[in-house]
Amino acid sequence: MKKIILSIQHLLAMFGATVLVPLLTGFDPSVAIFCAGVGTLLFHKCTDFKVPVFLGSSFAFISAINQVSNVFNGDLRYAQGGIIVAGLIYIIMSIIVKVVGPEKVTKYFPPQVTGAMIMVIGLNLIPTAVDMAMNNIIVALITLSVAVGINKFGKGSIRQFSVIIAIFIGILTSKFAGIADFSAVSQASYFEIPNFSVPKFSLQAVVIIAPVVLAVFMEHVGDITTNGAVVGKNFLQNPGLHKTLLGDGIATLFAGIIGGPANTTYGENTALLAITKNYDPKLLRLTAIFAIVISCVGKFGVALQCIPSAVMGGISIYLFSMITFIGVKTIRDSKCYKESGNLSVMIIILAIGLTTCYIKHFAGIEIGIPIATNAKLTGLSLAALVGIIINRLINHNNFRKEEVAPIGEIASTE
Repeated sequence: MKKIILSIQHLLAMFGATVLVPLLTGFDPSVAIFCAGVGTLLFHKCTDFKVPVFLGSSFAFISAINQVSNVFNGDLRYAQGGIIVAGLIYIIMSIIVKVVGPEKVTKYFPPQVTGAMIMVIGLNLIPTAVDMAMNNIIVALITLSVAVGINKFGKGSIRQFSVIIAIFIGILTSKFAGIADFSAVSQASYFEIPNFSVPKFSLQAVVIIAPVVLAVFMEHVGDITTNGAVVGKNFLQNPGLHKTLLGDGIATLFAGIIGGPANTTYGENTALLAITKNYDPKLLRLTAIFAIVISCVGKFGVALQCIPSAVMGGISIYLFSMITFIGVKTIRDSKCYKESGNLSVMIIILAIGLTTCYIKHFAGIEIGIPIATNAKLTGLSLAALVGIIINRLINHNNFRKEEVAPIGEIASTE
């Protein structure tokens, strides 16, 4: 019974962020939960069942998925194709890491690059959250205030449930405001196979989505590093970074094949490990099984899709701001900002990542490097690529001597 309770707690910890991604992109929430469950089991298999990690929907792909959706008139099957290629790139990266060693790869992702990129991920998503919140600013502010209040004043495990509690309060507020309609839930069946879909492929969609892997790689290394620090083991060495990357890649590949958003390792569950002090990987596998089961409850999936956008906007502002803060914390803790060269790298990443995305969001003008017909390398992907190159050029004198600093705790970019 204790294992069941602990597993349900892990389910609640990952639930808010995992569901939020499909609600923001148009994917089916039930499929996303199913992918999270199966993806976690695949990850554990690839990592020799040693790493207590749960995989959920990745926040880093939200902007790229929405961009593909706009290009192809809402047809997310093309986004699936891009996610599949992203998963394959992950797998290729795992092979490279195994051949050359993790140290030689991770030194290209120092704190001045990773911290700035995490900030770009969070800041790029905030305008989307604000747009949703504007549907009913009062409801959004109440939802946001509850989440912030619990995170600030809550104690123990209740802080892990801040997202769920805030969404619940937001829904109740929406009912009073007359903007919540859950009548469709009564018409839904209890058992229903998730709405899986077959991917389509387009070079344009692939070019938009696949390069995001550069940013997500940083997130992955940070999560595995943090998870190992909590548990007291070096998972980058045993089972190895190449195996954790392989597990993440296969999970993302699987999600793309059946119609879910890309998966990533979840910092929320790592935080819960630190609170409960129970590091048994079997708990996360039991959580994955629970996720698969609830994804097949039809009424549950319909209820998720009925949550008012103002509620999701308020909670999204909270989560995306937290991602931004983690980027700032990564830079602050590493003290990399004390060197002028590193400051230049961070400014360039922020300038490219924010200006290209904000101009696209507010003016509809896409700025980037043409790669194929009607396809450009822009936004998050362009910022990551340029940041890595500029950092290599600016810090070339001490690049070989540079030791890899801990990337720090990274949330689900989520």
